[in-house]
Amino acid sequence: MKIFFLLSLTHGTITESFIFGIMMMKSVSLFLVGFMLLSSAATVRASDGAKPNDIFPYPVTKTVLDNGLTVLTIPYDSPGLVAYYTVVRTGSRNEIEPGHTGFAHFFEHIMFRGTTKYPADKYNDVLKQLGADSNAFTTDDWTCYHVVASSDALATLADIESDRFMNLKYSEEAFKTEAGAILGEYNKNYSVPFQSMFETLQNTAYTTHTYKHTTMGFLADIKDMPNQYDYSLKFFDRFYRPENCTVIVVGDVKNDDVVRIAKKYYSGWKKGTYQAEVPSEPPQKEEKIVRMPWKNKTLPYLLIGYHVPAFSDTDVERAALDIL
Repeated sequence: MKIFFLLSLTHGTITESFIFGIMMMKSVSLFLVGFMLLSSAATVRASDGAKPNDIFPYPVTKTVLDNGLTVLTIPYDSPGLVAYYTVVRTGSRNEIEPGHTGFAHFFEHIMFRGTTKYPADKYNDVLKQLGADSNAFTTDDWTCYHVVASSDALATLADIESDRFMNLKYSEEAFKTEAGAILGEYNKNYSVPFQSMFETLQNTAYTTHTYKHTTMGFLADIKDMPNQYDYSLKFFDRFYRPENCTVIVVGDVKNDDVVRIAKKYYSGWKKGTYQAEVPSEPPQKEEKIVRMPWKNKTLPYLLIGYHVPAFSDTDVERAALDIL
């Protein structure tokens, strides 16, 4: 593992920096206390049916449809409520073509623009009538869309969610409007020192892998995004395919009902063929230090990053690193 340093040289004193460090340690302590409480709660719940030593003490049933869509059902003691997740195995790491970063995050936005069957207003009206809570987020590795609603609305949720994943439709004008909104989001986010430091960290720590750019993408690509309507259609066609998605239904549900409804609404979704070849990152051979001045007055901040092994579901060391 190679160490990577990022130093922000700003206005302030060593004393102020030290105080910031103490504040950070307090936050970690609170996190650990919260984690311990959650662990205790999980242990108590495990006695309701799962084995006491199970890390995840709830039954999970996995079904893979003929088109490759994975469906996970997790019955949970939440009378009358269900959480409906669609996880797309596409994040900023899949943006391998120069000049086209930020599109995984772009689709987190544009996916709410609607379809022919459920235009944006109609889609939102359905959610309002259900009293549902809906949102989405993007990471380096995956994109998640989630809805919480009444469990008796399961079929309706499958209907509106499958429709937008299979039949998303947006005009070039709507595309340009959303792309402009993303530039505004970038400018807001990176007016904060922490965000800019993390952006610089990734850009410096990686030379080849697509982790080099953040989830939002490179600023130059975001500025050019309004001109990339045709590419956006290609991106959707490549990645928003059933074999690349997982539907997770949690709450007051039965697996037989979930699978039956999933087959009804998702079976017509066609498989894709595209495979993104994400380049491997060569080992870092020496320490890197970046000094980052800030235009406004702020405390001095130090950000330290380490390269660690890639994700593994068999290596216990990686799990320990995540907890650390």
